[in-house]
This record gives sequence, structure tokens and C-alpha cells, in this order.
Amino acid sequence: MAHLLGAERLHLEFPTRVVFDEVTLGIDEGDRIGIVGRNGDGKSTLLKLLAGRLEPDGGRVTTRRGVTIGMLDQADAIDPDLTVAKAVVGGIDEHVWAGDPKVRDVLAGLLGDVPWESRIGDLSGGQRRRVGLAALLVGDWDVLFLDEPTNHLDVEGIAWLARHLKARWAAGSGAVVVVTHDRWFLDEVCTATWEVHDGIVEPFEGGYAAYILQRVERDRMAAASEAKRQNLMRKELAWLRRGAPARTSKPKFRIDAANQLIEDVPPVRDPIELNRLAVSRLGKDVVDLEDVAVVYPGRAEGAAAKTVLQDVTWRIAPGERTGILGVNGAGKSTLLGLVTGRVTATAGRVKRGTTVKIATLSQELAELTEHTDRRVSDVVADLRRGYTVGSGSKAVELTPGQLLERLGFSSAQLSTPVGRLSGGQKRRLQLLLILLEEPNVLILDEPTNDLDTDMLAAIEDLLDSWPGTLLVVSHDRYLVERVTDRQIAVMDGHLRDLPRGVDQYLELRAVQATAPAARPTAPTGAAAPAEAPGASAPTSTGSPATPALAGADRRSAEKELSAIDRKLAKLATDIAAQHERLAAHDQADYVGLGALGDGLSALEGQVADLELRWLELSELLE
Repeated sequence: MAHLLGAERLHLEFPTRVVFDEVTLGIDEGDRIGIVGRNGDGKSTLLKLLAGRLEPDGGRVTTRRGVTIGMLDQADAIDPDLTVAKAVVGGIDEHVWAGDPKVRDVLAGLLGDVPWESRIGDLSGGQRRRVGLAALLVGDWDVLFLDEPTNHLDVEGIAWLARHLKARWAAGSGAVVVVTHDRWFLDEVCTATWEVHDGIVEPFEGGYAAYILQRVERDRMAAASEAKRQNLMRKELAWLRRGAPARTSKPKFRIDAANQLIEDVPPVRDPIELNRLAVSRLGKDVVDLEDVAVVYPGRAEGAAAKTVLQDVTWRIAPGERTGILGVNGAGKSTLLGLVTGRVTATAGRVKRGTTVKIATLSQELAELTEHTDRRVSDVVADLRRGYTVGSGSKAVELTPGQLLERLGFSSAQLSTPVGRLSGGQKRRLQLLLILLEEPNVLILDEPTNDLDTDMLAAIEDLLDSWPGTLLVVSHDRYLVERVTDRQIAVMDGHLRDLPRGVDQYLELRAVQATAPAARPTAPTGAAAPAEAPGASAPTSTGSPATPALAGADRRSAEKELSAIDRKLAKLATDIAAQHERLAAHDQADYVGLGALGDGLSALEGQVADLELRWLELSELLE
């Protein structure tokens, strides 16, 4: 493979620390590289160095003659007085760019809902970001550097960007280097991973999953080496201490060897651990939505009302873990508002259990606004003076400072004012404050903002052992599939169950986008429900191609459907009880935990089979 650009012995210092020291890297034709690491370790800085936007203090970056480089920077700004058209295609004649399939693909994938002649200054922040990405992708580049390109993209937009980058160049040509916290995107696009940490860049083969496997193996080998080193160090220090205190004439080489062992100890990364927090007792009833509709009146006088949700029935079970998908404006926030009580239903019934205590991790960090000038430790101490982590014989009483340290805050950060924390630190503190109020229903609204991949893994580990009901709205499909057991979509004002998860949602959206004329007319302000892929089209008389059941067959199907409903309700109770047993079980008993986990998987498998049969019967009875 031909070499495109390289970095040799890069050194960069900020006033308070060394960012990179003696870093040597190369990018070749065909490389698809993802960059991961903790927030603040230098991922974006590395992109700027390689792209030539930042000069190193030492070393150099060399580029092959004729290589063109394009970069999407988080701080890139577009002239607010430009139109979208001018910002994306410049002064190129329409017949020229409209005839380019690559340009048409970019415009359809990123700017389908953005007015072509609108001013940049009139767009939302997310739309401006997409315009900037589109303006970059319509150009011809040999190397693309992308810093968080998935920000402000929904699940469909992220899937489109992955397809575009994989098809942009012929095999073995071009190169892309991307910084993103979206782990599905890293796995889908990248064939190599660079981890930035402790002033170095460590390369790994493969995407995110392969990187994690290699990193676990690296850490295992390092642990074995550390155990041997510790044994040797103890022997060295014991030898030095042997004999009379006045004996100071030990051979110098032995003293030097012991000192070297001590100074080579690497700094411990911030431990992120929270085994279990108690939650308020949750009864059998959580929140039931029955035939609910939400209609918003027209904003202008005489404007038509807008139906956001209609005929929505959703019974949320104790311990349920559901991911909610949908395009921006589909009604996800309205649905969550019905659950929390922020939104009042126009029609239908909303019933909440008497013991329900709902908390929402929002995007706005509103919980921290009043604490901007206060120290982190003081904010947490206000809630409680002591916290019990774990249960039974494993229970440990922690002070607020100890708990914060276990959540990744260093000792120095405990006395830092909340307003001076980084975005990721604020998200961690926000989640901690919410969990310490002991809710039993937790709603996560785009929880991945400002978090690196290590922190996301830690949050997911925390949520695995959290025993309450969990509802997640996120464009991060890796997170949704990782922490939830069920996915639903808000489409055309209705809820659509997704037995096959995000892949099924993308298929439904593709059908909806390519065949709008085949859908029946919807009520005012709402579109009609999309048909599943492969569904039979109506005949010319309007009757379904598949005849409905009648007579004894129909009664038999209705009876079976009713039985499945009862079985699913019982299984939901059994699964909730199994989650409670898992949470209360001794976490050191791996055999027992494994048996409980197998039991839980078996119950969830039964649910999946019954839901599939339920869908089949429902289609026959329509």
C-alpha cells in the first residue's frame, strides 16, 4: 500500500502536561482508522497535528506530494450569512453538481430536511453541523480526518455515513481517520484502532470489538508482568531492609534496581465502579398508556392541529428495559412526557403506579445549573453523608469523596467548582446525583453526549446491575442494543415493536422513504403507519392480499392470542424477579451468577418466541 502521510517523533506540550512524546505514526492507502481514548487525552489534538492545523513542539508530519486532506473539526464554523447551497457546493453550476452521483448521495443522506436556500444563521446547531459535514464530503480528498462526525446524526444518518465512507473510495485507496464515541460506527467502518493514552498512541488491528479483545489480552499480560515485578520489588526492598539500621553500605546497583522498579509503576487510571445503589420499592404497576393520543393546536391562528401520537397503548412492566427509536420530531419526547407526566394526553388514559419514582437524565444538565459555583464534594455531601454500596456481607459504607473517586473523579477534582468540570465529568456527576435520589424508573435522553468509550462502558456496566425500569432514547445504537432488552419505534404517530431491533427499524424507514405514495391518507398532521418490509400491497379493490381468519379458525386464534398475553405478563413478572435475584446475589459467586444469568436468558428467549407468535396472530386477525 502506498504511503499517504506520516508523523515522526511528535512531541507536544501544554503548560500543565505533556500531551504527546516521541509519537511515530503512518497512514497508508486503504487505511480506515478509529481513534479512541479518554476525554482530554489528546484524540482531537492528534487529528489537528496530522492534518497540519497544529504545529508540534518537536518532530514533524510529512505528506506525500499531491495528497489532498480534508478535515471536520468540532470547532469549524460556517459564515452565518451564506445559504446552505452556497456553503455546500459554492459557486458550481447546478447542472454540474446535480450530475454528480456522489454529491446527490451526500445531499440526500445529510440534508434531506434542510431548506436548500435558507441562511446558515437561521439553522439549528445540529443542522449547521450536518451542513459542514456535507460541504466536506462533496469534495475530493485522499485523506479524511473526522472529529465526532456522528454528533447530531440520528440512527439513519449514522448508518448512511458508514455506508458512504465504505463506498467512497475503491478498495485499497483513500484513507479515513475518525474520532467518535459511537462504537457501532467504529466497528462498521474501521479496520484499525489507535488508542491515545498517557502521551502515546497504541495501534490495534480491527474495529472496536477487535480492539477490546486485544486490550483485554494486553491488560491480562500486563497484570501477570506486574505480579512478577511486585514479587521482585518485595524481594529487593526486603534485602535492602535486612540487617542493622546503621548499615547503609548496600551495593549501589541493588538500590538503583529497587528505585527503578518503584518509579516505573504507571499511574492508575481513574477507577469507575458502582456496584449497586438501593432503589425505592417498585410495585407491579409502573405506567400504563391506553389508547392515548396527543394533539397540539396550530401555532398560528387558523392553523391545523398537529397529531403527534394516536392510538398508543404501552404497558411498562417492572424491570423493563426498552430503547425508543424514531426520527427527530417523531414524538419520542412527547412519549416520554406522557410517562413522566409533563405532557397531558388529549385522549385515552395514563395510569401510574403509586410507588413509581421517575428520574430523567436529560441533555441539558439542568440538575447542575444551581451548583455552578459550588465544589463537587459539597454538592454530593448535601444529599447524604454516607452511602452503602453493595449488599449483605459485601456492603461497604462510603463517604461522598470516596464514592466520587470510584466514579472517576480524582482527589483534585473533588474541590473543583462544578462550572469548571469538563462535559464528560458533568455528565458523570449528573448521573450520580440522579441515582442517589433512588428512583425506580430511569429515563436516559441521549446519555452518550460528552462521554468517551471507556466511560460509556462503565455507565453500561452500572446500568447492567441497576434493578429498576429503564427507558433509553439515543441515536447510539451500540448503547441501545447493549443496555435494553426490547426496542420500539415511534413512527407515524404510532408505536411499532421491533423484534429484530435497530436493523428492522432501518428497513422500515427505508420502505417508508421509497414508497410514500403507497401509504393511505393519515389524520391531520400525522403520516400513516409504514408497512413492514415484504408486506403485501393492497389489491385494486382495497382488500388485503392475505384474507383474514373467519369462523372457528378466528376464534381459535383469538384464544391463543389471549393466552399469549397472559403468558407474557407472567414472564415479565418472572424476569423482574430474576433481575432482583441477580442484583441481590453475592457478586463474588460467579457460578451462582452464571446460573441466574442462564435462567434469565431462557426467560427472555421464551418472551421472544411468544412475541413473534403474537405478531403472526395479530396479522392474521387484522
